[in-house]
Amino acid sequence: MKPTLFLLAAGMGSRYGGLKQLDGLGPNGETIMDYSIYDAIQAGFGKVVWVIRKDFEEQFRTQILSKYEDKIPCELCFQALDALPEGFTVPEGRVKPWGTNHAVLMGKDVIKEPFCVINCDDFYNRDAFMVMGKFLAALPEGAHGQYAMVGFRVGNTLSENGTVARGICSKDDADNLTTVVERTEIVRCAEDGTSAGDAAQPIRFKDEQGRWVVVEDNTPVSMNMWGFTPDYFDFSEAYFKEFLQDPANMTNLKAEFFIPLMVNKLIQENTATVKVLDTTSKWFGVTYAADREDTVARIKKLVDDGIYPEKLF
Repeated sequence: MKPTLFLLAAGMGSRYGGLKQLDGLGPNGETIMDYSIYDAIQAGFGKVVWVIRKDFEEQFRTQILSKYEDKIPCELCFQALDALPEGFTVPEGRVKPWGTNHAVLMGKDVIKEPFCVINCDDFYNRDAFMVMGKFLAALPEGAHGQYAMVGFRVGNTLSENGTVARGICSKDDADNLTTVVERTEIVRCAEDGTSAGDAAQPIRFKDEQGRWVVVEDNTPVSMNMWGFTPDYFDFSEAYFKEFLQDPANMTNLKAEFFIPLMVNKLIQENTATVKVLDTTSKWFGVTYAADREDTVARIKKLVDDGIYPEKLF
């Protein structure tokens, strides 16, 4: 079976100040996700599924979905705060979504084949889709617990305009992931956190104690480009119930069920292996409004160099 591309598009871009998934950045108003889908088609993917919020379904169908429906099969699923297992309710005062792995869970009823999860607002570049597509297509029918992650080098994934969130990874000699730790503040900066964005400074992340810790430029990081088989939904459903049963997660109104949280559990329990796939791709995206101008220029150069046609679809 051809793999499916599963795009996480339910979040508003709070730091960007708008619905950045629908922002036209290409020469004919193409969005970043347009380029991801174009690359995925080139890499042999056979279906596209989005998880979005129900309240912008109409705009999404009109502005986005209509472009692809005659190019590749498309489906939608929806993330909502109250999409919880039976017996659980949303804590009073909770407004924040439950996180990336909760969004993934929303695809359980529409995805029955190996699939790749990506963010809609990250420009991954074609090689990343090629290596993931090759991995998923080569899985034996009925494969369980054989997952993958495209490991970008952290130095190729920064914004010049502020901190970024990345899953910092460790792997063994067989290139299997051993740990992934979500770090929400990564930037080039001085030891005290000043001089942010200075190219002469090392890359650092802020740890749980508020210290700025140096990380090497070539350290693999997760850009939320994961390859799973459908059994991942069952594991996630079971662990989400455990997550919700933890009083700390119910009293913390910002607690999130991240993909790395689920992946770490499966690795630690020897339930799954996650191959770290190397890529030559350099990430870019629009984390902040100030990133937009640079992203438009980078896309234009790729078009000018003949990597992409001027009009994708």
